[in-house]
Amino acid sequence: MTVDLDGPEPLYEQIARILAARIADGTYPPRRRIPSEAGIVAEFDVSRPTARAAVQLLVERGLVQTVRGKGSYVVDSPSQT
Repeated sequence: MTVDLDGPEPLYEQIARILAARIADGTYPPRRRIPSEAGIVAEFDVSRPTARAAVQLLVERGLVQTVRGKGSYVVDSPSQT
């Protein structure tokens, strides 16, 4: 999956969808970290605020939780939203 730079959907939503799909398929298992903001910046060639917004969207959807100073982790059982 890649991001569509010219598409109508915001980049952070596209990135969040890709990361959510990786969580769903087990690429990022429960209680394990997802890539850091710096990792997302490097992989998708986006700005840090875009990477931060993508992670925040996953937090709002109940897929990950952020632990200050440690990173963002996949939750044990994603909420049904």
